[in-house]
Amino acid sequence: MNVTRNRPVAMAATEFEPGIWAVTRQGPTLPRGHPHDLADAAGLADWRAAEFLAGRALLRELLAATVPEAADGRVTLGPNGKPGLADRPDLGISIAHDRGHVAACVAIGRAVGIDIQLPAEELGDGVVRKCVRQGRERLDALPPAERAREFAWIWTVQEACVKAEGSGLSGGPWTVDVPVGETTGRWKTFRWRSLRDRSDTPLSCAWELM
Repeated sequence: MNVTRNRPVAMAATEFEPGIWAVTRQGPTLPRGHPHDLADAAGLADWRAAEFLAGRALLRELLAATVPEAADGRVTLGPNGKPGLADRPDLGISIAHDRGHVAACVAIGRAVGIDIQLPAEELGDGVVRKCVRQGRERLDALPPAERAREFAWIWTVQEACVKAEGSGLSGGPWTVDVPVGETTGRWKTFRWRSLRDRSDTPLSCAWELM
């Protein structure tokens, strides 16, 4: 697999609450991967393997900075593809990627989810009607590029919430009610936050309430 060796750009980790961190990176990945992750990536198409390894590498960097004893753990997939650490069930982890942008989060003692999304080049009205309730008229009044960007922020919240819950798409992310323009809120037993003040790319995280 050919991987560009240019140095990627990473955002400093955000700590939402004590023991809950997230980080994102934009740019090509480094060519090395952890042995566990390289084994898991075997057989994937080159582009998919690069994306996969970028996410895993960022997760391990975040773990090394926050819970270093867990940085070499084996990542396993549970129901609906929810990742976890085989030897550290007390840690919640989540990874997201979209077209060269990756994000990861870690939580001690809580379930967590993260999502990152570049705005769609074309945003259908049907998708907006399905996913947006509060403030849809305000959203529809925006110019197309701004509308797509605002919708991407909403979708990252919806995805992060169902990832934290462990239900994934079967949990109906479009049912998570996210008001247009909001930066934080609650859904079921989870709190969510959009990193509008930290990330140029739509990026949101959700975590289990204590």
